[in-house]
Amino acid sequence: MASDSAAGEAVQLEAGLRVVRADNPSPMTERGTNSYILGRGSVAIIDPGPDDPRHLEALMRALAPRERVSHILVTHSHRDHSGLAPALARRTDAPVLAFGSSDAGRDAQLQARIAELGIAEGSGVHRDFVPDRVVLPGATVAGSDWQLTALWTPGHMSNHLCFRGETCVFTGDHVMGWSSSIVAPPEGDMGAYIAALEHLRDVPAARFYPGHGAPIDTPQERIDALIRHRKLRESRLLEELAAGPADLTDLTARVYSDTPPALHAAARHNLLSHLLDLEARGIVLTDAARHGTHRYALACQ
Repeated sequence: MASDSAAGEAVQLEAGLRVVRADNPSPMTERGTNSYILGRGSVAIIDPGPDDPRHLEALMRALAPRERVSHILVTHSHRDHSGLAPALARRTDAPVLAFGSSDAGRDAQLQARIAELGIAEGSGVHRDFVPDRVVLPGATVAGSDWQLTALWTPGHMSNHLCFRGETCVFTGDHVMGWSSSIVAPPEGDMGAYIAALEHLRDVPAARFYPGHGAPIDTPQERIDALIRHRKLRESRLLEELAAGPADLTDLTARVYSDTPPALHAAARHNLLSHLLDLEARGIVLTDAARHGTHRYALACQ
């Protein structure tokens, strides 16, 4: 991907694959959401992006004369990926395909625990998202000159899919090159995230195309780095808890001391997901809330 390309500009990545970057930069989206146009003639759009009329027009301009959109594929229903799907479907008459609604695939036991803790859902979730067609893991979606296989990769979000092509994988927010993924309860699940990374590591691919940032030319190395990163955070968390019980605010400041304070809100979500995973594994205990604050401790203390 041309690093100097402007938002809204169609960039040819390889034969039969273009990308149009949405103009929604932020600390969580890098320079913006990548919307991929796969195929020629009858094309698929992977992750239509945010609900922005400018991006809708940019996608339509990127189509060649007499090209039509036959499929709209959504990796997951965070609004920066799925928000434009309804408008694009109305404009093109193409169906929207995804794993399911925003709560599809959530672990019931984890959700019950999250409800006990009173954890609210983030504003980025596309709550009323409903695909026209549900795509199950292992299902194949094909056009005249392209074919993709759906891989269920929960963790960043429970309804997250990656789409495997012949030599590449479209990884949404599960694997990005510029940053690690946010795993924020209730839609995020750290145990599922790491397990899906380990599964994806075994998928042969020459390149990953992420939802944000540049293509990843060393996919397995990137996955190994992400797993190491999460294991290191878990180890740091356990080190801090070995010194005694602590609440989430204190733990975030200590475990993420190498992270700019402006990103501590996102780091707090990741750390909570780690704590819930450790609790489910019997390694951490959660004290009853005192003055609205929960404290966490090692189970063996």
